[in-house]
Amino acid sequence: MIQSKLRGTGVALVTPFTKNGALDFNGLEKVIDHSIKGGVEYLVSLGTTGESVNLNKEEKLDILNFTIEKTSGRVPVVAGFGGNSTHGVIKDIEQFHFKGVDAILSVSPYYNKPTQNGIIEHYKAVAAAAPRPVILYNVPGRTASNMLASTTLRLAEVDNIIGMKEASGDFNQCMQIAKNKPKDFLLVSGDDNITLGLLAYGLDGVISVVGQAFPKIFTEMVRHGLNGNFEKAKKLHYKLNDITDMLFAEGNPAGVKCALELQGICESHVRLPLVGVSDDLKKRMKSAIEKL
Repeated sequence: MIQSKLRGTGVALVTPFTKNGALDFNGLEKVIDHSIKGGVEYLVSLGTTGESVNLNKEEKLDILNFTIEKTSGRVPVVAGFGGNSTHGVIKDIEQFHFKGVDAILSVSPYYNKPTQNGIIEHYKAVAAAAPRPVILYNVPGRTASNMLASTTLRLAEVDNIIGMKEASGDFNQCMQIAKNKPKDFLLVSGDDNITLGLLAYGLDGVISVVGQAFPKIFTEMVRHGLNGNFEKAKKLHYKLNDITDMLFAEGNPAGVKCALELQGICESHVRLPLVGVSDDLKKRMKSAIEKL
C-alpha cells in the first residue's frame, strides 16, 4: 500500500523564482536533490509552500512535470490538487496524466466556508474522480473552516481516501482522529513545530516545510519519534527549534526560501502579495544556520 511509503517525512516543496519572477527550474532541481539526499521519504509538489495559488495553470503543469522527471522514481511524489470549486478541482484532475504521481494532496475548500456536510460531499466527489489515492488536508488557519474529527473519520471510510495532513494545531482533535481512525488510514502532521509531540500520540509522520531546508536533522528526528526513541528525537527537535520559529516568523514560504538561499540551494524570491523576510530576520537566520 502507498500509505507505508508515505510514513515519515514528506516535504512541501517551494517553487523557486528568478529575480524577474520567472520559474527557476535549476533552483527547483537543487531543492529536490537536497531533500532526497537528506533522506526524506517523499516530495509534495504544488502545495501552499509551493505558492500554488500564485501560479497559472501552465506553470503548475510545468512545475509538476519537472518534479516528476527530476525525482525519477527515487521517492514517491504527491501532487497538490485543491481549491474552493469542487468542479474546478475535478476538471484539473481529469486533465492531468498522473504518470509518476503516487497520491493527491487536496486542501479543504477555502474562503467559501462550507459546512461539515459540504466538506464531506466535496471530498467524496474529488475521491471519485481521482485516479490516485487522495490525502485530505485540514489547515483552518488558511481555509477559514476546520474539519472536525468526526468529519475526518467519516471520510476515512470513503473509497480512495487514504490519509490526512492535519494542520489545525489542535492536539485533542488530532488525538481523536488517531485513536479512532482505521488502521491503514495515514495521519500526518502539518505543523513542524509540534510534530514530535503528535508522533507520541500515534501520527505517522509529517508533511514538512523545515524538512526541505534541513532534511538530515529533521528526518532523523521523525524516525526516532516513530520508533519511540523520544530522548534522541527531543535533542534533534530542540536543535531545530529556534530556526523553525524563524522560518515561520514572517510567513511561509518566505522564511524557508531565505534558509535555502543562505545555504546556496535556490534564491529566495517570492511573488506578491508575499514579500521576502526582513533584513533583521535574515541576519538572525544566517547566524542560526551557521551554528547548525
